[in-house]
Amino acid sequence: MNNEVNAETGEVEVLEVIQPTAIESMTRAEIDIQIATAHRFPRSIAQFKKEATTMATYDEETAASCFYKLTRKSDDGTKFIEGPGIRLAEIVGSSWGNMRYGARIVSEDSTFITAQGVAHDLERNVSSTIEVRRRITYKNGNKYNPDMIAVTANAACAIALRNAIFKVVPKVFINSIYEAAKQVAIGDATTLIERRSKAVDHFKKMGVTQDRLLLTLGKKGIEDIDLNDLEIMTGIKTAIKDGDISVDEAFPTEEQRKSGTERLAGIVAQQPKTAETGEPVVKEQPKRGRPKKEETSPAAEESSTEPQEPRQKDADGLFPSDMQ
Repeated sequence: MNNEVNAETGEVEVLEVIQPTAIESMTRAEIDIQIATAHRFPRSIAQFKKEATTMATYDEETAASCFYKLTRKSDDGTKFIEGPGIRLAEIVGSSWGNMRYGARIVSEDSTFITAQGVAHDLERNVSSTIEVRRRITYKNGNKYNPDMIAVTANAACAIALRNAIFKVVPKVFINSIYEAAKQVAIGDATTLIERRSKAVDHFKKMGVTQDRLLLTLGKKGIEDIDLNDLEIMTGIKTAIKDGDISVDEAFPTEEQRKSGTERLAGIVAQQPKTAETGEPVVKEQPKRGRPKKEETSPAAEESSTEPQEPRQKDADGLFPSDMQ
């Protein structure tokens, strides 16, 4: 403890110096050593791209796990959102070098679980911390069982770690690796029939019927599935595996699509409509500000003013009020 005199009161204050714990000291020393090592052995971008591309395109299964696709409903139909997957993030983090990264669960309540992903580029001294929340309740509000919570926690940690790594490593160095992995995963026209059959069988084992699959892809038959559709199917498979989306969300049935459309139509139908166009009435919000002064016409002003009698002067030529 150290003593310090307060300049204003003159009293002696006792200040307690908090010493770092043994774990904090060890962690700080470990990071300092890693930073010094990173500066001694800087990375090579050419070597990084070579190693990452080799691992990402090692085989068809590895390449397929390097990207994902999510389905989203819109007025124009089904849209697909794609991006680099968790496996590609692990490959990039390993090949980038001079980097610390990890993920952990930071909070859990009755509804959500929160995971935190951290990535630290020791050579460039760039760090990123990302948090991801995942629901741990069923549609009826009941909480998941412990095993399902553990699965959800692992998926949340993986997603948080992926996002943190891709915040630190510039995307310009990842694009070529990403496209190479997609090319290996999808193949070309010579392998389309074989890989299309494998993809359809994969989703069939997951309980996805042919009608639901074709409905999501917007195709009439299996033979109409081309290389672009095979890319979508491969990305959805990775997204389901990584926990980004569920099977029902990726492949909704015709009834689920209609129920969502009917629900939206019911909300619109309840709004008041104009008699001329039949369109919903848009209520204007009152404008804020000082109220306007009502304007009156000159005729109204004349009618509201009563005529006054002329003032009479006395014998000296003065008005009576002037003498008061």
